Amino acid sequence: MLKRLYIKNFTLIDLLDMEFETGFSVITGETGAGKSIILGAIGLLLGQRADTKSIKQGTDRCVIEAHFNLEKYKMKEFFERNDIDYDAQDCIVRRELTAAGKSRAFINDTPVSLSLLKELGEQLVDVHSQHQNLLLGKQDFQMEVVDILAENQTLLGDYAAQYERLQKKQHELHELEEQIRQNRQNQDFIQFQYNELQDAQLQEGELEELEQQRDMMAHSEDIKTSLFTANNCLTAEEYGTEPQLRKALSALNSICNILPEATAWTERIQACYIEVKDLAQDMEYQLSNVEFDPAEQEQIEKRLDTLYSLQNKHHVDTVAELIELRNKYAAQLQDMENGDEALDTLRNEIKQLHDNCEKLASKLSQKRQKASTIIEKQMHERLTALGMPKLQFKISINTTTLRRDGHDEVAFLFSANTSSPLQPIAHVASGGEIARIMLSLKAMISGAVKLPTIIFDEIDTGVSGKIAERMAEIMQEMGDKDRQVISITHLPQIAALGTVHYKVSKQESTQGTISKMQRLNEEERVNEIAQMLSGSDVSEAAIANARQLLRHS
Repeated sequence: MLKRLYIKNFTLIDLLDMEFETGFSVITGETGAGKSIILGAIGLLLGQRADTKSIKQGTDRCVIEAHFNLEKYKMKEFFERNDIDYDAQDCIVRRELTAAGKSRAFINDTPVSLSLLKELGEQLVDVHSQHQNLLLGKQDFQMEVVDILAENQTLLGDYAAQYERLQKKQHELHELEEQIRQNRQNQDFIQFQYNELQDAQLQEGELEELEQQRDMMAHSEDIKTSLFTANNCLTAEEYGTEPQLRKALSALNSICNILPEATAWTERIQACYIEVKDLAQDMEYQLSNVEFDPAEQEQIEKRLDTLYSLQNKHHVDTVAELIELRNKYAAQLQDMENGDEALDTLRNEIKQLHDNCEKLASKLSQKRQKASTIIEKQMHERLTALGMPKLQFKISINTTTLRRDGHDEVAFLFSANTSSPLQPIAHVASGGEIARIMLSLKAMISGAVKLPTIIFDEIDTGVSGKIAERMAEIMQEMGDKDRQVISITHLPQIAALGTVHYKVSKQESTQGTISKMQRLNEEERVNEIAQMLSGSDVSEAAIANARQLLRHS
């Protein structure tokens, strides 16, 4: 529940710091006094988008902060899941706006995104404003009401998971059908391209090897000359490195017994001798293999021309890319060959998912039908008590194709008297009737959904007298069940039943017009309700009437 609301520099509010109580509270004040401003501030705390025009003129920053007690509402999992400190006795939600256009949100001093703030806000406060009465005519809202009261949340989650998989598979089927259609249109072209690349017998690294062989053939005489010269420098009998090393070894071996260092030198020269001899043998072998073969050169050039031509044709730079392209064509041809089989597999999966969805949708429908009977009965009882004894209220549920919430279409049908036919509720219900219907639905929903705080913004539109008093009694009952109900009202019958009474008023100051909010004591309540009864000129009779209303509450 909302314990405290702090607002600073928000539109006409200079500073507001107000504590709230459990149970049923009321807020009154003249039109334009600033009640909607307070609701706007609460809306920002619940994740609504901000406007820099909301910042009080002449200031550069506004702050809105609320403290909630969550002890009776199982919400710890939300805080753990989002790595936010959890304090059941004092959950602090804060929103800050700057004139520069910056907006920041915090939950227990942890910076959070607007979407996360909204997710928490939906679990903390339900604000029912007049425009929400329009929801009554919307099928989604009507379906949501039935599902809440049917306790369909878990079943809806199971259905939604299956339905999402069904849609995904249907999308895959559409894409596969389109891909196969396009491939089959180009089948001759793809087959030709594949055959050409397959016949080329491509091998990765082949191009580089052929280019090296071509270069060697083009310079075969230069290679032979260089190899002969180098080999001769190593092996020539008179001046070659190898014979000279042999002589050095022979000389050093003769003095090894006399000069100890000669042994180490001998070993080092021996290693050099072996390396030089190996080099000479390698060069000699290579020299014998360097030959110019015009036929082989022609073959190499022809193969290179084939590879270069394929690279140019397919706009690639390497044989590896040609191989990748060949494999791609092979896969497309394989897909065409196995296309019907893949389509059948997907269609079978879709049928199974569709059957699963139909089964879950049928369970949803059964629970909705059962809940609708209970809702109709309770709505008739509640609305009869609210001055509509001859009303008809029925929930029509018709089966249609599968969609995101099952295969039902839900419609609330209404007639204010027994002689008129039932029609969609938004078409025939008056403003006062819709207010009473919405309050009755909210009272039923609040029993199923443990929302800490419910705020009604002038839900009493179009009613008065005893009906208003009965509406107040319903809100009072809602506030008695571990819930906090706050009603913004213009009716004295509702204001009198509040356990706590707050008043919003406008005052003129040196900085201009400002809105204030105060908690009224007993005498102030009498005067406020008397003024609501008689207008600006408060009579003794109005005061007596106000006292009687308060005693009755």
